[in-house]
Amino acid sequence: MKRRLLAVLTAAAMTAGLTACGGGGTTETTTAAAAETTAAAADTTAATENKTASEPSDGGFELALVTDLGTIDDKSFNQGAWEGLTKYAEENGISYKYYQPQEGTTDSYLETIGLAVEGGAKLIVCPGFLFEEPVFLAQDQFADTHFILLDGEPHSGDYSEYRTNANVMPILFQEDQAGFLAGYAAVKEGYTKLGFMGGMAVPAVIRFGYGFIEGAEAAAAELGVSGIEVMYNYTGAFAATPEAQSMAASWYQNGTEVIFGCGGAVGNSVMAAAQEKGAKVIGVDVDQSFESETVITSAMKLLSNSVYDGVKAFYDGSFPGGKTSVFTVENEGVGLPMETSKFETFTQADYDAVYAKLVAGEFELVQPSADNIDPTVDLTVSATTINYVE
Repeated sequence: MKRRLLAVLTAAAMTAGLTACGGGGTTETTTAAAAETTAAAADTTAATENKTASEPSDGGFELALVTDLGTIDDKSFNQGAWEGLTKYAEENGISYKYYQPQEGTTDSYLETIGLAVEGGAKLIVCPGFLFEEPVFLAQDQFADTHFILLDGEPHSGDYSEYRTNANVMPILFQEDQAGFLAGYAAVKEGYTKLGFMGGMAVPAVIRFGYGFIEGAEAAAAELGVSGIEVMYNYTGAFAATPEAQSMAASWYQNGTEVIFGCGGAVGNSVMAAAQEKGAKVIGVDVDQSFESETVITSAMKLLSNSVYDGVKAFYDGSFPGGKTSVFTVENEGVGLPMETSKFETFTQADYDAVYAKLVAGEFELVQPSADNIDPTVDLTVSATTINYVE
């Protein structure tokens, strides 16, 4: 049975196909980097191991984080994972360390995981979907080591095989719930002209977007507001580009009041446009209020909570390996950062009330139908609604 949203959707044309999208596994080597001396390149340990944050135990550093090419203060996945890991480690007197790969390739990630194992790691946290293939390989190569894979599931390089061994805990998030909270809050705050600018049309981004519209619909229904307008688009990549900034600026110019920037660095393009136009932005994944004064709130995956719980389960002897763990409102896995949100009318009490209703299942969030999640389909429509299937 199909249900139709009350919110009006005016979608911009979506880019055709993922084959033209960015966001693979490798990074281009610059000329300067290629010219590094042989001695420096050979010193793998010095280049990839970072400062330790605790004294090693006799067996080395028991807990390890392998970052992507970012740092542990990236205000994103690395930082959230690091905060959860260090919190548990410091509460329980466990040694910990982080390692940073030299390149954004599967081989480099796997090599860095090996360094962490050599350093004594019993449990390694790998943040982000770029670790899906490295962990797929590492779970066999380092069978005595446990892994937490954040925001992904292990699979082969060609996606022909998905397999999770008992030593791996993949963690996914209920992004539609986080999106719902953001859309609900935006309309309760008084915004009626919304925008959603996603990156690649991957499942997580799609769920954020559809949840966002459902939340806006729910708040509009409660307030008796009609005519909620939503501009909706996937840019096709996770990069900040002049094109994305120009599109966001044109939306703002035509009346859009707040845009949910849901696509990695795409959000930076949206923030730049909002700064120029005096408009507002909703951030994604982590609290992005520190990125720009234009950010009024963020649809967050509570990364530190999920990592903390995973590490705790490992030491409690209840590590849920071999299956994917999903973090939701029920286990405080997603939410809005109310302490830093710049709301004027949407209160903490309002947030607590809608959050409790989500936990209780009073809002039935539905998944997008197949004809609405194909990234090759042009979603340009006018004065119509998005279809969902129960």
